[in-house]
Amino acid sequence: MSMVALLHECQGILSVLVLSITGVLVLLLDAFSPLERKGRLGALAVVGTLLALASLRLKPAGTAFFNGMVVWDSFSVFLSGVLLLGAVLVILLSFDQMRLTGLECGEYYALVLFATTGMILMVQSSHFILLFLGLEIFSIAIYILVGIARHEKRANEAAVKYVLLGGFASGFLLYGLTFIYGATGSLSMNAMAAYLGKGDTVYNPYLLLGSALVLVGFAFKLALAPFHLWTPDVYEGAPTPITAYMAVGVKAAVFGALVRTFWVALPMVHPHWNMFFWALAAITMTVGNLMALSQESVKRMLAFSSIAHAGYLFMTVVADSKEALTALLVYLLAYTVMNVGAFGVLVMVQNRQESGESLEDFRGLAARSPLLAASMALFLFSLAGIPPTAGFIGKFMVFSAVVQSGYTWLVIVAVINSVIAAYYYLRVVIIMYRPGEEKAISFSGTFMASLSSGEKGALLGAGVLTALVGLWPHTFWHLARQAVHVLF
Repeated sequence: MSMVALLHECQGILSVLVLSITGVLVLLLDAFSPLERKGRLGALAVVGTLLALASLRLKPAGTAFFNGMVVWDSFSVFLSGVLLLGAVLVILLSFDQMRLTGLECGEYYALVLFATTGMILMVQSSHFILLFLGLEIFSIAIYILVGIARHEKRANEAAVKYVLLGGFASGFLLYGLTFIYGATGSLSMNAMAAYLGKGDTVYNPYLLLGSALVLVGFAFKLALAPFHLWTPDVYEGAPTPITAYMAVGVKAAVFGALVRTFWVALPMVHPHWNMFFWALAAITMTVGNLMALSQESVKRMLAFSSIAHAGYLFMTVVADSKEALTALLVYLLAYTVMNVGAFGVLVMVQNRQESGESLEDFRGLAARSPLLAASMALFLFSLAGIPPTAGFIGKFMVFSAVVQSGYTWLVIVAVINSVIAAYYYLRVVIIMYRPGEEKAISFSGTFMASLSSGEKGALLGAGVLTALVGLWPHTFWHLARQAVHVLF
């Protein structure tokens, strides 16, 4: 391949190249940066991520690159934007916590950039080899980030669990791909779709077994029940900004890959697993919400609630329509900003108290820091699906699309689960605002309500977007509608 041809192909992975180059630059500069200036490497990571975000507005000549392995279409651009937005917010949240916990280093920021690189490759891939490569790039980066606090026992435990179960997930996915390759003769998504469109080839048992194993691999990564057991321990052991990124980034990347798998590559297989999808969505949201009810740790509560939200998102796979996929993208955007925002407030409380994870740590927060309490209330209202927030719009779109597809009973299950979820989200709000807590606060020690510029930026960005998606949903619906148009 000539240099000119190579440069032309690189248009398709411009955002990936920007992130990768920035990550390598951060690693090189880390070797020459004194300890007190490591925070500047985080600022460089933010600049690189914003440049990658800006590169999404460039329209390359063509939509398929590297022999059709990479696609640059509106679907991948939308999801890449969500991933980069989540990465910026997480890096901003990391500045103070990494410094206060003594974990600030260039590797941390570089690994976040490399993880985002892998996630974007997943949503841009139209070949299963590249999809698997993206999965491993972001998985390995997150394995290390989960255990980056090497001196903490629970971080070590979380990293070991995540490595082992992540390895199982990769194994299931890879094993499934071998069966699919044997049945279709290709790992290109377009070639598979063309082969399956010829006739009754879909009844090939190897194809069905392969697609089932691939689904199990995705289910591990999405923490769908009963493949969710690793989630609370891993989320609890990881640094809180990384927990936030796992909850939103991994979901966006894996849902993007799952959509391309079952809508582009294997559309004929989809109806065979629809009842299984139905059960998976219902069980996941119910298990996540019931387990979240009994949690006294806000971090674990948000971990279990992320399982429930995976169930809500998976309902769109059951519905199998353009409206459902549009709703999926809007919900992923809403979930990213409101969930990173909720974890962000948790990080800020942690930075100013010894623990900051238990419900008791939030008691009387409204008196200590009205801004943090109001922000947390906004994000929790949104997670509960209370109007006019982004979470309400996301749930409304998902539930409407699923009803239109005829799965009314699944929506009834989801509505019951939303009522259960409202209880444990509002419990935190009540504890923050309950009258009479101010007196207790005067004995509870000091609490610095001042926020750093990074924390203010993350809080403001997440809060504004949570409100914008809720108040002006048509703009985001229109963007999502255009994004899914290429898949139908």
